[in-house]
Amino acid sequence: MSYVKDIDQQTFGQDVLQRSHEVPVVVDFWAAWCGPCKVLGPALERVTEEYGGAFELVKVDVDANQALAQQFAVQSIPTVIAFRDGEPVSQFMGAIPEPQIRTFIDAILPTELDRKVDAARDAALAG
Repeated sequence: MSYVKDIDQQTFGQDVLQRSHEVPVVVDFWAAWCGPCKVLGPALERVTEEYGGAFELVKVDVDANQALAQQFAVQSIPTVIAFRDGEPVSQFMGAIPEPQIRTFIDAILPTELDRKVDAARDAALAG
């Protein structure tokens, strides 16, 4: 199963904002002509597959989705923004090595305490 997909303005709400309530979603803003994007993209995809569904990676082509890039104040590419619970929680710009990507991902993944709080909230809401 792949945890990587290309999205656009029309699917951003569902694929990022809504989905990030279930699992962290990492958004890679990139362009085909961008040299650093060609380095970062494959590294992000490798790390995503390594983590086996702990988070999802979505890719946004800034040339085809300029309004979306502007909405999130993307000034340079690649820009990577992580979302949890419908909100951006962390980001970085530029191509970084895989060990730094893993550190970034580890920091945005829910902790055991987060999972317990979510379970308690869900139980309280269920009555």
